[in-house]
Amino acid sequence: MKNQVVLVNEKDERLGLMEKLEAHEKAVLHRAFSVFLFNEKGETLLQKRAKTKYHSPELWTNAVCSHPFDNESYKAGALRRLQEELGIELNDLEESFHFIYKADVGQNLWEHELDHVFVGEYDGDFNLNPKEVSEIQWISLDKLFLSLKKNPEIYTEWFKIILTEYKNNLL
Repeated sequence: MKNQVVLVNEKDERLGLMEKLEAHEKAVLHRAFSVFLFNEKGETLLQKRAKTKYHSPELWTNAVCSHPFDNESYKAGALRRLQEELGIELNDLEESFHFIYKADVGQNLWEHELDHVFVGEYDGDFNLNPKEVSEIQWISLDKLFLSLKKNPEIYTEWFKIILTEYKNNLL
């Protein structure tokens, strides 16, 4: 179950399950979520993906991006992955919007996701899972947009898309 994603159509109707790697090879639409965390200064959290990730290793992305389990809500999945990747527990996340995107992530792999985007606040400590995350940093949105223009190669392909959607929907 852990290595499967939930396949859906554009209306988010469940079509079945597929092994995660196979879904990424075949560019099949599946459920996903993304989390933006902000601190009291208004900075957003970025994570650098672990070196051992099978795609997009050592690239910066938003706080958490992943897939809900079958019969798990998007929000429950997001809260679970915050614990599994960053070692934090939040009481709440707010779903802000959702959209569909498709991104070539290299090595003949694709992200084709119906992505639900959540926003939360956090100012505590982290207990990073080294299998998932190699480092984190807080950054202002202004500095992030500038860095993205100057150094797009250091960010995941989906993060570039999600950040643009975030800007268009919430800023």
